[in-house]
Amino acid sequence: MSNFAKALKIALRYRWTFAGSVACALMVAILWGANISAVYPFVEIVFQGQSLHDWVDQRIETTGETIEQYEARLRGQTIEGDPPTTTATDSGLIRARLAAERKALGMYERLKPVIYRYLPSDAFGTLVVIISLLLVGTILKSLFFIANAILVNRLAQLATLNLRTQFFRKTLRMSLADFNEEGTGELMSRFTYDMESLVSGIRLLFGKTIREPLKMIACLTGAALICWRLLLFSLVLAPLAGWLIGRLSNTLKRANRRAMEEMSQIYNVLEETFQGVKIVQAFTMERFERRRFHQASKNYYRKAMRIARYDSLTHPLTEVMGVVTISLAMIAGAYLVLKGETHLLGIRMSDRPLSLASLLMFYALLAGVSDPARKMSEVFNRLQRAAAACDRIYAMIDREPEIQNPAHPKLLARHHRAISFEKVCFHYAPEKAVLEEINLTIPFGETLAIVGPNGCGKSTLANLIPRFFDPISGRVAVDGVDLRDVRLRDLRSQIGLVAQETLLFDATVYDNIRYGSPHASRQQVIEAARQAHAHRLIEQRLERGYETMVGPRGSQLSGGQRQRIALARAILRDPAILVLDEATSQVDLESEQIIHKVLERFIRDRTTLVITHRLGTLALADRIVVMEAGRILDCGQHQQLVDRCPVYRRLYDIQFGATG
Repeated sequence: MSNFAKALKIALRYRWTFAGSVACALMVAILWGANISAVYPFVEIVFQGQSLHDWVDQRIETTGETIEQYEARLRGQTIEGDPPTTTATDSGLIRARLAAERKALGMYERLKPVIYRYLPSDAFGTLVVIISLLLVGTILKSLFFIANAILVNRLAQLATLNLRTQFFRKTLRMSLADFNEEGTGELMSRFTYDMESLVSGIRLLFGKTIREPLKMIACLTGAALICWRLLLFSLVLAPLAGWLIGRLSNTLKRANRRAMEEMSQIYNVLEETFQGVKIVQAFTMERFERRRFHQASKNYYRKAMRIARYDSLTHPLTEVMGVVTISLAMIAGAYLVLKGETHLLGIRMSDRPLSLASLLMFYALLAGVSDPARKMSEVFNRLQRAAAACDRIYAMIDREPEIQNPAHPKLLARHHRAISFEKVCFHYAPEKAVLEEINLTIPFGETLAIVGPNGCGKSTLANLIPRFFDPISGRVAVDGVDLRDVRLRDLRSQIGLVAQETLLFDATVYDNIRYGSPHASRQQVIEAARQAHAHRLIEQRLERGYETMVGPRGSQLSGGQRQRIALARAILRDPAILVLDEATSQVDLESEQIIHKVLERFIRDRTTLVITHRLGTLALADRIVVMEAGRILDCGQHQQLVDRCPVYRRLYDIQFGATG
């Protein structure tokens, strides 16, 4: 099943909305064809100064006379003044025409009592009735059109809401490596631009792509009732047009996919530039960023123009095919009417000779096909864009995250024994190892600091504990249970994380502290803030206290305020395992001292992993692990490492010499 078909399957779950939209589209189509069919009574009745009473009487009389003539032919009689078509000697042809005339006579005789009972007997009254029916039909068609548009939009929005939610749920399950690989700009492009293209495609498919073909079918059905053989003759080139449009559609889909990839690059440039605008301005790189953005936009422009060139072919192609169809119909129909024939090139076109009014109605119905065909030509590009967008969206939805819950998870009680790394190896790329043969045990309640030069694998080692990544070989265990055998929710519910870049959400201070502990009471939130030394600053320095909005990424607060609120969030969670990844590297000295006081109390009776370069934070550690190039060089207390580990001594002299 194609990806676009998967999205449509989601839409079809809302069966009553879909059924209502199709029913309304069907009524629009029927009324469209009925309004066009008003050509016949105007030409055949009103313009002749007749009423419907006169018309039905005349048709019964004329048809009866024609039947008598054909019956006379079958008896071998010759009647003076017969029209040319009645002089045929082929008895089979005469019988066929006789059967057609008798069928028509039966229809007129059934209509007569209805017309006499319900319709006026004068010409002007007939005109009023026809115009009134035309007006009522137009109003009804408009009402059904409005209902169809509303239902189609509801269907498209519901389907996209479902798919967007599914996409977001799957995205949240992606591993950190997937996020780093795809990039936020790429994901945002698929969530916004691609998703909006899909909405437009679903709306078109259940709107115009159903409604307009139904209108075409209504007109073609009417034309077929008049003369189906003439209709087939007129549509002889339709398969060629369909083949050309199919080829063009495939080309448009490929072009749209490439354009969406270029749009993702624009999103990436925007994201990097806006997030790093301080650096851009500080290093006077505005001109460079303008060139970079211009190049990305120009690449998208080239792809968009390629789409425009292909798209420009659809309308002329449809129009040419429509004109060819009408031309064939006009030539063939005019020959049949003017010559009084029922055959064209030796092929039977009709059982009865066509009247001028019937032929004009046939032309009007074919012309009625042209407007829906024109509208259909406008949707090909957007449908292919939607299909391409759907491919990109489902490429993410169908991807299985690297970090999976086990099929049969083991129960993980609250951590109380030890965290162990057993021969752990890890790499992001096979040619470059990040961790090699890591063997480390952290007893419950111990505070372990990890130090080392940049890129030595400190943060990667810490990220293995909450299973942001899995080791390539070896295992990480909590209380003897391999983390790959535990449900992610059970594991991560025991872990508190305070990172170097403190992230707060665009919500209130209260909601940010409560984040991760949704069942906590207000009193518990306040108590956690007190323990984090954040309560006073929240109540006294923030305008609305706990109800203060912190802004996107906590932009309304200082670094120290953000860090203390993040610490209160971790305290409220009451984790058995605490990971501090450079938690005080971006705060001032006063805030650092406050945070250290909080940590001194909070790390008791829980296992704490500290990644830091700061001497004050190292003082909290029971042991210090020194890493270099993905390996553990040494492990011990501060003075022991200063005495025996050259790497630690060098780091200490460089980083802490002035402080020491």
